[in-house]
Amino acid sequence: MRAVRHHMSSDLLTVEADMSIIEVAQRMVDRNVGAVLVLDDGGLTGILTERDVLRAVARGLRDDTRVADGMTADPETIGPDDTTEHAAVLMLHGGFRHLPVVQGDDLVGVISMRDLVPLVLEDTAPRGV
Repeated sequence: MRAVRHHMSSDLLTVEADMSIIEVAQRMVDRNVGAVLVLDDGGLTGILTERDVLRAVARGLRDDTRVADGMTADPETIGPDDTTEHAAVLMLHGGFRHLPVVQGDDLVGVISMRDLVPLVLEDTAPRGV
């Protein structure tokens, strides 16, 4: 079984809950990421995804709308030594596409559905001629 640590991203985009969603959305675009991890005193307190930004827009996003207003607080997490299969099950059952990876109290990465799809397809996709 494959460990999450070998497939997660550790180049994380982190923000604080009091930042403007508009500013954070621009950072997400600049870095081409679908989620940011929200920290408070260095600890994970939430996650803000593209879907959360879209919901904020639908509710009438204002210049003073903060990350805390749209983030998912206390998100589900997984450990780096857990399996990618476990990560996939958590994401499928939870209805989300990004899962923070924590070791003890430390945020060490994030794994996404995009990270998992190649693992599923590598055994089933036809090889070159």
